Amino acid sequence: MMLGMSLSTFTFVHVLISLIGIASGFVVVAGLLGSKRMDGWTAIFLSTTVLTSVTGFGFPVKQFLPSHAIGILSLIVLAAAILARYTYGLAGGWRRVYVVCSMIALYFNVFVAVVQSFLKVPALHELAPTGSEPAFVVAQSVVLLLFVGLGILAGKRFRIGSLLTA
Repeated sequence: MMLGMSLSTFTFVHVLISLIGIASGFVVVAGLLGSKRMDGWTAIFLSTTVLTSVTGFGFPVKQFLPSHAIGILSLIVLAAAILARYTYGLAGGWRRVYVVCSMIALYFNVFVAVVQSFLKVPALHELAPTGSEPAFVVAQSVVLLLFVGLGILAGKRFRIGSLLTA
């Protein structure tokens, strides 16, 4: 029992939170690309992405796993994004810190979703049973390139001047 839930219920809640984080993250990225703050969506994205990382540590395991490393890194970049957004108000270099850290946090969520898809979806698992086959490498490479491209665009388009009226 985790937090008074069965493992299957806890897993369902964790996955649901993760999917909300991913979906709201893409809304926030659209806002970054359009130089819009998206205050409500940003709060949902940041809070559910923090919860995704935190609940990821609630699964019963006997050793430190790569998923734990991703969770720790995610919490670090989320802390920086939250500080940049809510403490420093995106002033000066904090705008760029917010964009980069938000993009990295969303990337980590999507990266893990792809990993889990290859582990749990039978058709994908057949293509990459060990996670080192070309199908998995190509999928993760495409995701990485997509996020690098979106991150560069978001960094260029998300400007403070237009935020005063957002």
